[in-house]
Amino acid sequence: MLKLTGVSASYGSVPAISDVSIEIGEGEAVGLLGANGAGKSTTLRVTSGLVKMTSGTITFAGTNLASLPPHKIPELGIAHVPEGRQVFPEMTVQENLEIGAYTPKAKAERGRTLELVYSIFPRLADRKKQLAGTMSGGEQQMLAVGRGLMLKPRLLMLDEPSLGLAPVMTDVTFEKIGEIHKMGTAILLVEQNVSRALSLVQRAYVLESGNVIMHGSSTELANNKQVQAAYLGI
Repeated sequence: MLKLTGVSASYGSVPAISDVSIEIGEGEAVGLLGANGAGKSTTLRVTSGLVKMTSGTITFAGTNLASLPPHKIPELGIAHVPEGRQVFPEMTVQENLEIGAYTPKAKAERGRTLELVYSIFPRLADRKKQLAGTMSGGEQQMLAVGRGLMLKPRLLMLDEPSLGLAPVMTDVTFEKIGEIHKMGTAILLVEQNVSRALSLVQRAYVLESGNVIMHGSSTELANNKQVQAAYLGI
């Protein structure tokens, strides 16, 4: 469904990723793993058009993403939940969710999708009139994921969903992501908590210094001595 082939990108004159090639199938859960600065977030930003690639190709369901402006990419069914949640603090929970359904197709089904999001995240339903900026970090993360779901995406890209969360909220967040995946939504997960990520995804790519250095099933990577030493503390 999503295919990056030989993708490179830079921030000014500083290379960020180089010759990155990854694939995600329909309904699949795939991880992007690696340390800070490895190029994981850049890979998502390039896919959603927020960073221009300097070489390579990106296609989604056969459509060339490089030819599209960033605001057109979500219309294909790609939702990007950025690192740090980035909710609108002066808007209510429901207003934050409704703004996620901004494409023509999503607007037409906004009421039904809102009910679905509230069924997945009951806490958001309880706080629908609360200002987003007054919520806890875990609640804001639920809201950010819920806002992405309002697009009714075929692919949900999640950037560090456990960042800054207490362990109990990390458990809840991963449980909910697992529920979303079981509904048939493909997941591209960027996560530094490698053990948790590998428990959720079927396959993963390991990035280091902007390059893919390893790829395999979650079981293969969890048993790989290099991954165990570098990321699992074994």
